[in-house]
Amino acid sequence: MSERRAKAKRIFTILEEQNPRPVTELNFETPWQLLVATVLSAQSTDKQVNKVTSLLFVKYPHPAQLAALMPEELAAEIKSIGLFRTKSKHLVASAKALLERHGGEVPADLPSLLALPGVGQKTANVILANAFGIPALAVDTHVFRVANRLGLVKAKTPTATEQQLTSLIARELWTDAHHWLILHGRYICHARNPHCTHCSLSEHCDYFHRQENRKGR
Repeated sequence: MSERRAKAKRIFTILEEQNPRPVTELNFETPWQLLVATVLSAQSTDKQVNKVTSLLFVKYPHPAQLAALMPEELAAEIKSIGLFRTKSKHLVASAKALLERHGGEVPADLPSLLALPGVGQKTANVILANAFGIPALAVDTHVFRVANRLGLVKAKTPTATEQQLTSLIARELWTDAHHWLILHGRYICHARNPHCTHCSLSEHCDYFHRQENRKGR
């Protein structure tokens, strides 16, 4: 563990030098808007989500407006987003739940967030970290892939990845570490054809060294 912790320190030092103040690429102004954007972002791009929410947030700035809709009505407005029917049901149900349980405000604790329809561990952690400044390390497909390829974790699930990463990294860096890993996965460490030759982390990457060893056989 001490060796892996030292490796994590080297990797995040490099990423911090490249991007000292990483932030989410989802556009939002309130915790409610971030909840909506994060739910919509599953299996979609932040760019597409931002395009949709630029209109959605004007029409439905508060859960009360969204709670008044039928899921089918919302679905018609977000149909360019993947899984739009399921997400519409979840968002309308979450809006109603916020009104009923929390006075229309997004709660700032993990159990309450997880009790909302459509809000899983990743979404809850994104909200805690980015809307409330509470250290959390959300694991999406990018974070899962990059952390495993680098050798920071050896995990088969997002939950195990989160547990292993948070044990390696100081709590105050959890949020930044999430952003660094997700951005690295989005722009460098692609699922297919990662840009290893242009990657500043290649020296520390288990995946890169495995590929190089195979070439040398």
